Amino acid sequence: MSPRQIAPRTGMSVRTVERWLAAGGEPEHRRPPARSVLMDPFQEYLEGRWQEGQRNGLHLWSEIKRRGFAGSKATVYRWTAARHQCSSAAPPNARWRSPSRRNCAWLLSEDPTLLDEQTEQFLGHLYDCAPELLKAGDLARRFAALIRGNDDAVLEQWIEEATDSELASLAAGIGRDIAAVRAAITQPWSTSPVEGHINRLKTIKRQMYGRSGYALLRNRLLAAA
Repeated sequence: MSPRQIAPRTGMSVRTVERWLAAGGEPEHRRPPARSVLMDPFQEYLEGRWQEGQRNGLHLWSEIKRRGFAGSKATVYRWTAARHQCSSAAPPNARWRSPSRRNCAWLLSEDPTLLDEQTEQFLGHLYDCAPELLKAGDLARRFAALIRGNDDAVLEQWIEEATDSELASLAAGIGRDIAAVRAAITQPWSTSPVEGHINRLKTIKRQMYGRSGYALLRNRLLAAA
C-alpha cells in the first residue's frame, strides 16, 4: 500500500507515514522513565512495604508523609502504578528491549557504577561488537569532568586523543574555538544571567522573518525592555 492509503487507516499524516517507512519503523527515541528526587530517600521503605503486601497508594503516601515526605499523592500514585506494571511484566523469557540510539549515547556518558546489571551486560555486548564505542564513552566522561572542573591543562591532550575516535567532529569543533572552551573551563563567567534576554532577542528577530534590518530589531528590543 502507498503512504496515502496507509495514512487514513492508521490515523497519521501522510508525511509521518513516509518518515516511518523511510526509517524502517517507528522512531527509536523513547523518553527516559520519570524519576522523582523526592522519592529517593523513601524508596527502600516503600519497597519493603510493597513486599509486605501494602499496595494502596494513599496509604503509602500517608506513611511516608509522616516520615517527612514533601511530595504529592500523585507522585506516590505514579510509583505504585510503575510498580504494578513491573509486577505484571512479561514472562522471564521475554526479550529485553534494547535502548534507542539516543539513550545509548546517554548511557555511554554515564558513570558505569550507576548502571544496573542488565544495562552493564548490554554495554559489554555493545563494546564487543563496536570496540571504538568504549573509547568514545571514556572520552565523553572525561570531557564532561573537564568542563565541570577548572583546569584546562589536559584539554589539548583530550582533543588529540578524540581526533582519532568517534568524537572526531566534536574535537575539531572544540579545536576551532579552543579559546572560548578554555574560558568556559577556567573563568567563572557565563551567559546564564542574560539567557532570558538572548531568547527574547531571538524571538523578536524570528517574528520579523528577515524582512527588516538591524535598526528595527534594535528599536523593538529596546521598546520591549
